[in-house]
Amino acid sequence: MSEPSRPYAAFLFDMDGTLITSTAAAERVWTRWAERHGLDVAAFVPTIHGVRAIDTIRRQNLTGIDLDAEVAWVERGEIEDVDGVAPFPGAIDFVGRLPPDRWAVVTSASVPLARARLEAAGVTPPAVLITAEDVERGKPDPAGYRLAAERLGFAVEDCLVFEDAEAGIAAGEAAGADVLVVTAAWTHPLETNHPKLTDYGHTDLTVGPDGLSLVLRD
Repeated sequence: MSEPSRPYAAFLFDMDGTLITSTAAAERVWTRWAERHGLDVAAFVPTIHGVRAIDTIRRQNLTGIDLDAEVAWVERGEIEDVDGVAPFPGAIDFVGRLPPDRWAVVTSASVPLARARLEAAGVTPPAVLITAEDVERGKPDPAGYRLAAERLGFAVEDCLVFEDAEAGIAAGEAAGADVLVVTAAWTHPLETNHPKLTDYGHTDLTVGPDGLSLVLRD
């Protein structure tokens, strides 16, 4: 995307790994949880990103657990551990230049966790914040992105989704939106044909009467 993008009605952002870095904090908590249940930590931890806690835990097919209690344990740990949570370079300035009614955050985190991490990173929550509580099915289901576009008053096909994780990229695709992949938090490269963004400071943003246009600079 070295040429100006087509104008978009709105930008829809994932949160963790896209606007803010929280990988280390999340992995600390999930490592403790995996150890409690005797899981292979090295194999398990890479699977936690971009999806709801309830879906991550349910996938482990653990017997004799209280699912709601396990979700609460993880969420409490993540809310309490925000050490190292920070915005990506240029992210605060970037979203600060967007009209409030032209952007949203769509996260797999709960409301309390999303607000705790945004506050720790110094990012003012947008007017439209879609969280785990808002959808019956989390990413890669497209419901979150469709709901964000609906609440902003736009067709999702006219929005640009900013994502970093495989499940979120798939959700944006399934919603029918264009997708921009943020690579700043990547530890393992993903195969993608979507344009990539490494640093919000390397962008030229135009806010005009036709919408939001973006140029990615090297």
